This record gives sequence, structure tokens and C-alpha cells, in this order.
Amino acid sequence: MTETKSNNGLKVIAGLLGVILLGTIIYTVSLYQDKKKTTDALTQEKELVVEDLNSLKSEYDKAILESNATNEELVAARDNIAKYLDSVQVMKADIASLSRYRRQVSVLKAEREELLKQVDSLTQSNSMLAMQRDSTFTELEKQTVFNDSLVVSNTQLADAVERGAALNLSNQSIDAVKERSSGKLVSTSRAKATDKFKVCFTVADNVIAEAGDREFFIEVLDPQGNTLGEGMTTTNENGGSISYTKGTSFYYENSSLDVCDYINKPAGDFQKGNYMVNVYDDGLKLLGTSKFTLK
Repeated sequence: MTETKSNNGLKVIAGLLGVILLGTIIYTVSLYQDKKKTTDALTQEKELVVEDLNSLKSEYDKAILESNATNEELVAARDNIAKYLDSVQVMKADIASLSRYRRQVSVLKAEREELLKQVDSLTQSNSMLAMQRDSTFTELEKQTVFNDSLVVSNTQLADAVERGAALNLSNQSIDAVKERSSGKLVSTSRAKATDKFKVCFTVADNVIAEAGDREFFIEVLDPQGNTLGEGMTTTNENGGSISYTKGTSFYYENSSLDVCDYINKPAGDFQKGNYMVNVYDDGLKLLGTSKFTLK
């Protein structure tokens, strides 16, 4: 009788343990399923954040590519998003972190809208400036053709501004002169009577050229082809150089200007024969050539 009660007690305990075990299993399975749902939801939310950031980065890439010039603000914003992307992709998903990044995505979207508005405004301004520049170049070209036929006939410049700014001569003359005791200068064609060469030229009017001090170089070649005078040398920014007889300075104010200068004779008399006179601008561009003969 006692043994039967003992067996029954064991059965009851075993039953209770079974119920407890079953409950534990059910509770564990439920916790696992809840955790899996939470993990899946967080993973999905993380993917949405990554997707939003990738979308923002792509829009910035497109805006940078379409911009005429590198926009530092766009590049900085794009790089900032790339950093957020790296952080999100390696982080362990949790509610607090994802909430923070979702808020940051909203801030970045608002920043993108403002930056793209600025880019659109800048693009429109650049387009307007380009149209005005093209119109200005056209007018400069027309004005150059009208005011300076020598530029059109002798020089084909690649750029309308450079063509319009170049100075040119519309006239050049050389005269051998003798100085009388009164100081008056009279023309002569005889070598022994010549005291000086009078070199004159006219700088054509040009409303586009920059006004200011200018220096032209006069090169006088004697009958043997030697440079008359001390043979001074000047060099331009491209490395070109010339030997010249005299430099003559003047102030240019965009209107036609007559310039004259004198070349004194060297030791002894001028030689008989043919002389050549070249005039160069301050960039050593040959502007004009004249020839004359002393008997």
C-alpha cells in the first residue's frame, strides 16, 4: 500500500516536471520567434536607411557631374553621406542607432534640397553669363573689323578679345634730316649731310585695348644688315628676342596717336646705301617695316 502511494507520487512529480519542461520549451520558442521578428525588422529598417543614403549619394554624384565647375559644397555633402553609409553598414542594428540615423537622413534630404536649389540658381546664372560673354565677343569682333583693318588683313587671332586688344600701326615713315645751326631740321637724302633719322608712326585707334604706358622698339639696319647703335637686346615672355636701336615710350588712350623719335648717327657719318627700319610692339610683334636710301 505504501509502495503504491510512493509510485503515484512519483508519477505526479514527473507529470509536473513534464508540464514545466513543456512550458519552458514553448516560452523559449516564443522568445526566439519574437527576437527573430525584431531582428528582421531592424535589419529591414537598416536596409531602408542604407537605401536612402545610397539614393542621396547618387543624386549628389549626378549633380556634381552635371555641374560646369566643381562645387565644393556638393562634394563635401556627398563625402559626408559616404561616411554615414560606412557607419550604417558596419553597425549592429538597434532601435536607438537606427532612429538616430533616420533622423539624420531627414536632415540630409533637407540639406540636399537646399544645395540643389543653389546649384540650379548658379547654373542659370552661368548660362546667362555665357550668353552675355558670347554677345560681348561678337561685338568685340565687329568693332575690331571696323576700327582696325590691318588686324583683319595681316593677323588671324584665335580669340576675339586678343584680336581686339592688339595695337597696330596705320602709318609709318622714315626721314633723314640735317640739323641747321638754328636747330631747325631739314630733310636730306645725302649720307654725309644726315645728322639724324626721324622715325614716325601712327598707332591706330582701338577702343578695346587697355590704355596706359606703352613701349615700342625701333630697329634700324644699315646697308650691311647690322643693327645701328649699341645693339641693345630685349626678350619677351615666350623667349623670343630682338636687337634694337632705340626704345620709344608713349601713353596710349585708345585713340589714334602719332609718335616720332630720332636716331642719332653713330661715330662718323652715316653710310651710303639702303636702310631698313622695323617697329616692334612691347611683345616683340613686328608692326611695320620701311626702307629708304642714302646717297
